[in-house]
Amino acid sequence: MANILAKLLTMGEGRQLKQFEGLVSAINDREAEIKVMTDADMRARTAAFKESFSNGEPVDDMLVEAFALCREGAWRSLGMRHFDVQLIGGMVLHRGMIAEMKTGEGKTLVATLPVYLNALTDAGVHVVTVNDYLAQRDSEWMG
Repeated sequence: MANILAKLLTMGEGRQLKQFEGLVSAINDREAEIKVMTDADMRARTAAFKESFSNGEPVDDMLVEAFALCREGAWRSLGMRHFDVQLIGGMVLHRGMIAEMKTGEGKTLVATLPVYLNALTDAGVHVVTVNDYLAQRDSEWMG
């Protein structure tokens, strides 16, 4: 019985992972183009995203470029570059799903991806944690 339940709960994971991997490839393909952008170019692209959203473009259509911009922003400001698995974690969170990661695997950095993407809607984004210390530290660190 447990084996059947496990199969039911994991149905579609392979298909979903292939979709995520395709998006990761597309994000990686944008890296060279994004790397040469100035900070002003990146801010202008963020403004253009917001305008596109206000004109009816779904935020999901911006995911690839937005994640690429966020990755580059993290590299420039923190010296940290999202690994491919962290990009997948960001996609999982963006879809409202749960991403389980061990201590030290970069949960805070992962959260920056869906936070940036969803902040483009100007509806506000909330990041919740039960640990006051981490909430304080990470809001200052990733802010």
